[in-house]
Amino acid sequence: MAEIKQRGRNKWFVRVFLGRDPQTGKPVCACRTITGNKKDADQWAIQAERERDLLGTGAINAAGFTVGDLLDDLVRDYEENGKSLGWCKIVANTHLRPVFGKLPVSKLSTAAVRAYMDQRRAKGRANGTINRELSLLRRALNLGARATPPKVARVLFIPELKEDNIRKGFFEHSEFIAVRGTAPDYIKPAATFGYYTGCRKGEILRLEWPQVDLTERIVRLEVGTTKNDEGRMIPLAPELYQVLSIEKEKRDRLFPECPWVFHNEGRRIRGFTRAWATACREAGLWTGDEETGRPTKLFHDLRRTGVRNLIRAGVPEAVAMRISGHKTRSMLDRYNIVTESDLKDAARKLGEYILGREAAEKTEAESHAARKSRTIVAQGQKRETVQ
Repeated sequence: MAEIKQRGRNKWFVRVFLGRDPQTGKPVCACRTITGNKKDADQWAIQAERERDLLGTGAINAAGFTVGDLLDDLVRDYEENGKSLGWCKIVANTHLRPVFGKLPVSKLSTAAVRAYMDQRRAKGRANGTINRELSLLRRALNLGARATPPKVARVLFIPELKEDNIRKGFFEHSEFIAVRGTAPDYIKPAATFGYYTGCRKGEILRLEWPQVDLTERIVRLEVGTTKNDEGRMIPLAPELYQVLSIEKEKRDRLFPECPWVFHNEGRRIRGFTRAWATACREAGLWTGDEETGRPTKLFHDLRRTGVRNLIRAGVPEAVAMRISGHKTRSMLDRYNIVTESDLKDAARKLGEYILGREAAEKTEAESHAARKSRTIVAQGQKRETVQ
């Protein structure tokens, strides 16, 4: 039976016995202070007892972990799987750990998460940024739940904020040519690959020569090297094939030991944010002065552009999704952006269609009139013959 005590107006302390620690023999309990009425406290106690019965000794194990322990496992998972480790460490150590790190997992609540949301929004952080941060917390909880024995009794519901700051940037062809022309030589091949394939920056920079088949003109992204851990095959457009052929010849001649398709003097490229910003400024893709200005185009905009170009080139959507690595149609829809030129093109096509229909109807009417005239003539000739 759960122990429930009132601790003030609308405050209830709930203690649920989980079992005894197998090493020390001491009792282990799940405790929570519930704000609400007695029924709310009863419901939490019933849920805790149900989880205890389902998890068995796993519930005892989970009671001893903090959110900080889960964040440690999260960082390790990112490191072992070659994901965006730098970003993960920054979010986990700078934002999540100071707020949740010392908190026992059993005491983590949706209310605490909402308080974190309010705190971040008060500092001017965008909803999308907060959602990305909390996605790491959600991932940490899921990893803890899958551990053996489990470190999390149940995965907490983490709400998401509505995102109204989704970037919709993409390159017109002239803009791509301009920024590629001003970019350093080591960035140009990677930018071309992104423009033609819609691949993610991380996938591009991790690409190795054994994955490139110039004979068959395809690139294979191996399982585990992509964001969703699924492999896929990418065909090479003519210009992209020429670029990779040139890079292969240069690599074999100058840096034969370098495994990376895109490199800087034989060294692996980890990133080029500053160089990209400089190239955009020189290409005129810039928002303001030296102190407050920033590029109007991100490298990730090449991904949106690549997907849009595939769709507009008549590539079936399912094939475009396989090339770019999109798993859901909703993500694809975000990138297939309708621009002012699209709308004008739609108006032009509509006008051509209406003119075509008018011409067809006029031709049909003239043809009908001609047939009717021939019929009248034929009937008149027939009457003359009978007379």
